[in-house]
Amino acid sequence: MSYVPPHLRKSIAATATATTTTTATSTNLDSTTTNHKLNSKPTNNAFSNAAPRRSSANNHIQPSRALAVPNVVFPQWKPSERVLRLKPEQIEEVRLRLNVDVTVTPDSPPAPAPAPIESFTDMCLASSIMKDIAIHEYTAPTSIQAQAMPVALSGRDLLGCAETGSGKTAAFTIPMIQHCIAQTPVRRGDGPLALVLAPTRELAQQIEKEVKAFSQSLESFRTAIVVGGTNIADQRSELRAGVEIVVATPGRFIDHLQQGNTSLTRISYVVLDEADRMLDMGFEPQIREVMHNLPEKHQTLLFSATMPVEIEALAQEYLTNPVQVKVGKVSSPTENVSQTLEKISESEKIDRLLSLLVEEAALAEKLGHPFPLTIVFVERKTRCDEVAEALVAQGLNAVALHGGRTQSEREGALRDFRHGPTNILVATDVASRGLDVTGVAHVVNLDLPKTMEDYVHRIGRTGRAGSTGRATSFYTDRDMFLVSQIRKAIADVQSGNTVAFATGKVARRKEREAALAQKEARIAQSKLPPTSINVEDKYKYMIAPPMNMIKKEGSADDAWDD
Repeated sequence: MSYVPPHLRKSIAATATATTTTTATSTNLDSTTTNHKLNSKPTNNAFSNAAPRRSSANNHIQPSRALAVPNVVFPQWKPSERVLRLKPEQIEEVRLRLNVDVTVTPDSPPAPAPAPIESFTDMCLASSIMKDIAIHEYTAPTSIQAQAMPVALSGRDLLGCAETGSGKTAAFTIPMIQHCIAQTPVRRGDGPLALVLAPTRELAQQIEKEVKAFSQSLESFRTAIVVGGTNIADQRSELRAGVEIVVATPGRFIDHLQQGNTSLTRISYVVLDEADRMLDMGFEPQIREVMHNLPEKHQTLLFSATMPVEIEALAQEYLTNPVQVKVGKVSSPTENVSQTLEKISESEKIDRLLSLLVEEAALAEKLGHPFPLTIVFVERKTRCDEVAEALVAQGLNAVALHGGRTQSEREGALRDFRHGPTNILVATDVASRGLDVTGVAHVVNLDLPKTMEDYVHRIGRTGRAGSTGRATSFYTDRDMFLVSQIRKAIADVQSGNTVAFATGKVARRKEREAALAQKEARIAQSKLPPTSINVEDKYKYMIAPPMNMIKKEGSADDAWDD
């Protein structure tokens, strides 16, 4: 069941067929080695039972000696007796209070979705996890944690949707650790027990940090982070030694599978985090490679901040009878962020930004407060460096974060922003999703993004986990289509009738097409010659009345009085 790259599968299958014709007997896998998990997923027959190794001599995979795969353990989890005694109407009351919407597919088993649990104690977690929860001063689950964790702990597939800053990372991390604790210990040469795929290095690092936070009291519990931009040799050594959990970006994880550094044979818990973003970034082929080739029975959790049609299709294909959990208004601006729009010319943007932030620094100093943590979003990498340098020249503590910087530089920038001395982060959209920095008070869009979805994710860096924040956006004439959408969203939030907007590739394509059509119409209108009307001299006063003419208030037949 180990991974075999697609381009080698036909040749390996042909070799296997030729071998069987000359062999009198064949070895069959004992059917008892398959686990007893209730979910059943499709597998790919292009797997061997051994971890693939790439031969330097002939550049094809040669199977090594296989390790017997231990049975997967899915313990029968139950919450506390207090939770078990809750009546259906009490469960609905709790969900209403938490602003949680739970949907179970019509063809799912008759068992209802587990009840939400508002106390970590009532979740009956392992003592080591409870110890780490107390160490990190987690007092009560957030809304997504209260409902998603019981679903995950019960062994069911989950489709989780929640606005940014809702605490969804812990919602899958804690059940994942609990699942791994119940398994046969990992041996050298084994693949991981659990896999988390994330779209960016920064988000993967954040998830790994959370995993380590809730597993620090466990002895010999190992987690590996597998992302690009770092030393692949170090990752290779770590993976081959055996780890319980791998947190990875899809491309680098596939690289390690192809090199035989790890395998999928023992994975029984899979998380696709920020799945919508992974699809946006073109990782769908890698996701499908992993999902198609997992062991037959496993648990899958898919988390997404938005719910476009692409995510619904992915969930339908890879999740079995999932429980869908939505918290709040998915795909809508958070009500906790005060939003301001300011029209300005392109050439004046940086000067206006400097003025705004210097004023804030002066006010903070006057009041004896620290400068509020601020993220400034820009469109291009070169502009990112330019703005950061301009802020530093004004005596402000700023640092740039973009894809053109090395991994160590990016880690250093985030470390300085999280823990000081930097309090202004100038970033491209690399920081718009998944980046969770406690206490960000202000988001400034020096350059607006192209779509409403990206705007929501940007301003979602503030106003997280129930706190309040503010967002300031500069715009020019070219941004008018998006500005109209933002204004409508702000009006909807203020009226209490927030409507989620469409998300995903299809929605963004239509949005871009509509914006382009509006732009072309505006350009065409500007090129039309001015219309001239011949008016007799004695009637010209009706077209351009003198400045001293004052309009009377009154009926629809108001007259002009001089």
